[in-house]
Amino acid sequence: MVYKYVYGPVPSRRLGRSLGVSLIPSKTCNYSCVYCQLGRTDHMTNTRQDFFDPKEILSEITNAVKENPDGIDYITFVGEGEPTLCKSMGYLIRETKSRTNLPVAVITNGSLLYESSVRDALVNADIVLPSLDAGDEETFLKINRPHKKLNFWAVVNGLKEFSKMRSGKLWVEVMLVKGLNDSEGELEKIAKILEDVKPDRVYVNVPIRPPAESWVMIPDEDAIVKAHEILHGYIIAEYEEGDFHIENSSQLYDEILKICERHPMREEQIRNLAKKLNVNADEIVVKIKNDSDVKIIQYRGKSFFVVKPKRV
Repeated sequence: MVYKYVYGPVPSRRLGRSLGVSLIPSKTCNYSCVYCQLGRTDHMTNTRQDFFDPKEILSEITNAVKENPDGIDYITFVGEGEPTLCKSMGYLIRETKSRTNLPVAVITNGSLLYESSVRDALVNADIVLPSLDAGDEETFLKINRPHKKLNFWAVVNGLKEFSKMRSGKLWVEVMLVKGLNDSEGELEKIAKILEDVKPDRVYVNVPIRPPAESWVMIPDEDAIVKAHEILHGYIIAEYEEGDFHIENSSQLYDEILKICERHPMREEQIRNLAKKLNVNADEIVVKIKNDSDVKIIQYRGKSFFVVKPKRV
């Protein structure tokens, strides 16, 4: 079955086999990060609302879990922008946990944790993975390009408050961009904030997929090593391993396009998936390349396929 809100499971470097759940329309966010793999934000908002029917989303989650009884490690609320903009996120987390035995993760930029309603919504998640890419307002504006109503220190204080009340794990991710936040001074500022946040883990990431801005570059190896030392973090600078999960070969093309809306795929991943389902890989790749909705981006010597979805 081809779902509207649920996709995967997809391989995740942090969460294994992750069943993705998209709660918001494409590129609906309160950041427009320079490194975003989905491009610049075209619907900038800081207002929470229900963009889709929460019951329809929950129904898809339930059905997808039934179809993959042994193939999911986490149900992950992630979306194509900022998932906490979904007003019913708390309801969806509670209901998902009541209907399945699978752990729930939320990947978020953490910007709305200054709102008590957002902290309350996320408190029952098994893992919350917020971002912290800057140690001060100036760098925050350069790298995350936030909504005008967002204040860096309010965002930081919200993260600290959530850390005190959380029931699950807190894994903070720092995305390094060369020349913006990879100097020793910038890293020390982030580390000082993390001392108060007290996360269970820190992940140091780099833009391995095509970024929103072509000038964005991966830091030098020495800077990545220094980030590991200062932030005491796990380095996740390589491509994810593992297969994307698609059961029915007749739905392969539609499923690939749906995944590429939310998670740019490398050509090698598409070819491996086609071979696994005994589908001609060359034919699938040619068909995708000829699709007017597909954009092919060359990045770090690899071809990535990205689909710009139609706004709902």
